[in-house]
Amino acid sequence: MRRRFTQEFKVQAVEKALSQCDDVRLEDIADDLGVGYSTLQRWIALAKKHQLETHQTGSQMTAEKRPQDWSLEERLNAVIECGSLDEAAINEYCRNKGLYPHHIQQWKKDLVTPPSNKTVKSDSKQLKQEIKQLQKELNRKDKALAETAALLVLKKKADALWGFNEDD
Repeated sequence: MRRRFTQEFKVQAVEKALSQCDDVRLEDIADDLGVGYSTLQRWIALAKKHQLETHQTGSQMTAEKRPQDWSLEERLNAVIECGSLDEAAINEYCRNKGLYPHHIQQWKKDLVTPPSNKTVKSDSKQLKQEIKQLQKELNRKDKALAETAALLVLKKKADALWGFNEDD
């Protein structure tokens, strides 16, 4: 038996999914709502294309960015703007920007806390592997280029030996 969901429920489910912190998995949200993970993903995709709307009000979901889509610069600006505001003003600011106050708090914590050594080491290791791979690729291409140049020179010498002219 197939379960039918109202448009309003779908819109609310998508809004809930998009407003969650980065550490909350979409699978967990789908379980809480009692819908399938792929169903929730499909609703989100429809909402991003502005194809998911309520029939009663006719209003479409907002096209605001999700908190995880904000760039570091935008996050820093939001933290700075909220730095001198009281709680009520922060709540108002967040409503206008499509955020929750916990997003601002998390961003502030992320900006103040330096990255851990483990993160830096993993990034460094990843960069070293990428450099090594790029050097291998460069060496391979250099060898191929040298071989091609040698073949062209050899062809010219062979043509000259056999008396072939390029003008012929």
